[in-house]
Order: sequence, then structure tokens, then C-alpha cells
Amino acid sequence: MTRDLIVFGEDWGRHPSSTQHLIRHLAEDRQVIWVNSIGMRRPRLSFADIGRAAKKLRNAGNRAAKTPPHSVPENMSIVNPLAVPMPGNPAAAKFNRAVLGRKIRRAADTRGLRDPIMWTSLPTAVDLVGACGDNGLVYYCGDDFGALAGVDHEPVLACERRLAASADVIFAASAPLAARFDPNRTVHLPHGAHVELFTEPAHRAPDLPNDGPVAGFYGSLSEWLDQDLVVACATQLPQWQFVFIGDQRTNLERLKALPNVRLLGPRAHEDLPSYVQHWDVSLLPFVDNAQIRACNPLKLREYLAAGRPIVATPFPALQTYADHIRQAVDADSFAAAINSSRADTFEFQRQRREIVRSESWQHRADEVRVHLDAL
Repeated sequence: MTRDLIVFGEDWGRHPSSTQHLIRHLAEDRQVIWVNSIGMRRPRLSFADIGRAAKKLRNAGNRAAKTPPHSVPENMSIVNPLAVPMPGNPAAAKFNRAVLGRKIRRAADTRGLRDPIMWTSLPTAVDLVGACGDNGLVYYCGDDFGALAGVDHEPVLACERRLAASADVIFAASAPLAARFDPNRTVHLPHGAHVELFTEPAHRAPDLPNDGPVAGFYGSLSEWLDQDLVVACATQLPQWQFVFIGDQRTNLERLKALPNVRLLGPRAHEDLPSYVQHWDVSLLPFVDNAQIRACNPLKLREYLAAGRPIVATPFPALQTYADHIRQAVDADSFAAAINSSRADTFEFQRQRREIVRSESWQHRADEVRVHLDAL
């Protein structure tokens, strides 16, 4: 029997995470209650956190999230949680279990969920296990929560240990993450890609530079972006334009000061092919830290599906595609790899697209279905 799901993830529609890609496909043949983020750190006294808390309180009174209807699958309902974001605090855990658990049970009853499985991508949801009418537990581990920025590491890791001990199955997005858990209950599930979106030819974005070759990156502009490397490469390659798309989450003044670096801000996921298909080389310039060594970036397979040459600093998730990516360990070799990418051929582009054709999110969701059906 196909079983329904109660899913704890980030805010639906905020960005197309791996959990959202998978659940969108899994919702094709089952009912889903999606619970927006319950948080993984205590709020700070800052304008950003105060504003986010106020928004959460407003939304908690709504029956459903104010998300564009076309973006929510027909078989899904969104729950805006009223939860206290204090990982590891017993009083907060008790409140969340009672108040949020009751709200989720009502939503599940309204939807008519059948014997639902609890799926969580957030370790802090461990306090809700068994409180939502759920029977069965899936932990989807997509990040190293001991190294991820913006997380209260110690209490969240404690939650993760409890969650991993109780989970019927654990899906891990990378081999280093999978190695942390019981191998008898853990499945290595690499990220997929929206293959059709990134392979179908798209018009060139009007704000892509035309005054020289373009090296591009999209994603969160955070601490893991190796700014020293980018600054050195942009200085060595003044004829190249370096384009960065995404939310700025760290100080980027050094990049802004360079005449051949352009920060375009965030773009909708469906608009990214208009950039990545038309710049000359895609970049993955990451620092070497625990988070990156455990990561499996969604953009990696999207870059491959788009076909353009890729230059990256080394990290484990690249090894499956090592023959299709230029890897460089320092600024000189990275700049040289960018320059040599101009010699790329249409055959190489075809090979990159072909290697990820069987790694769509639909394929990944089909793998997940096998394990859900076995619970």
C-alpha cells in the first residue's frame, strides 16, 4: 500500500531544496502534509530574526501557507507551525509536541491521510515523532549539521543522534554523510537534477555580460565561497567577466570592488538555464572545510545537465564525474582551467548532459518509493 507522508522541511517554495524536489514527485501518488520550518537555532536579537519571528507568528494563524497555488502539488497541504525554536530545550520540546502535534493531526485528518510516515529533513523534528498520528520514521540527511552555518550545532547534533537511533530508514545525500549512520538502515541517495529544465534550450538572459567570456556561479553567496580564490582569478583574468547569482549571506565587498565581477542577486530556479546554458564556464569555487567535504551540491548536476564546462575546487562529491570536470587546487591552476575551458567541444557538452540523464529527481523519487513501500 502507498503510504502518506508528514514532512518536516524548510519553508515550502523558499528555495527548491532536494527535499522539495523529492516530495513534489512523491506527492504524485500519495497525500502529503508539509510542515514549514520549525528552526534549528535560537533566535538572536537582530532585525532579521525579529522580522522572521513576526512573520512566523502571523503565518501560524493561517490554515495554509501563503504560497502561490500553482507551486503546491494537488495532493499536498502546507502547515505553518507555531513552534518554539530552542533546540535541546525540554520545555520547548514539550510545547512543540503538544501544540504543533495537535495542529498537524487536524491537518492530516482533514486530508484523510492513511497510516502516514513521518519524514524529516530537520533533526529538531525528533521531538514530534509519534505526536502527529505518524507510524514510521524517515530521516533525510542532506547536510552536515555540525558544520552548517546558522545552526546551533551541539543541540542539533544531539537531536540528530536521537533521530538516527529511531529512524526506520535514513537517506543520506553524500557518502561522507551516509558513513555516519547505521549501514543497515542507511541509503546513500545522491541529489538529482531537473534534467529537462536544464537541457531544454533557453534564451540568453538579457543581463549576462557581452563584453568578454563569462565565468558564472549561482547559489548561496556564503562563507564557503572561496573569495580569495575568486579575487585572484578575476585579477589574473581581466578579460573575463565573473557573474554571481544568489542571496548575499556574507561580506562580499572585495568582490564588489573588482571591475570584472558582477553580483546579479537571486534569480528564480526556472530562470537559471538562461544563465548557465550561455555563460562560458560554470564555477564551483569552494573553501575546503567539513561542510563542503560532506556536501553534494544540487547545482553540480544542474551544471552538468546544462552542458557547459565546469571548473571546481576538489571535494568528494565530484569524484563520480571527475572525467567531466576540471579540478584545480589553487588560484593559478583555477585561472588556467578557466582559460582552457574555451577549447571545449560540443561532444564534451553532449557527454556531460548524457551522464546525468538517468539522475533526474524522478529517478531518485522512484528509488525512495521502494524503501517507503518496504516500511
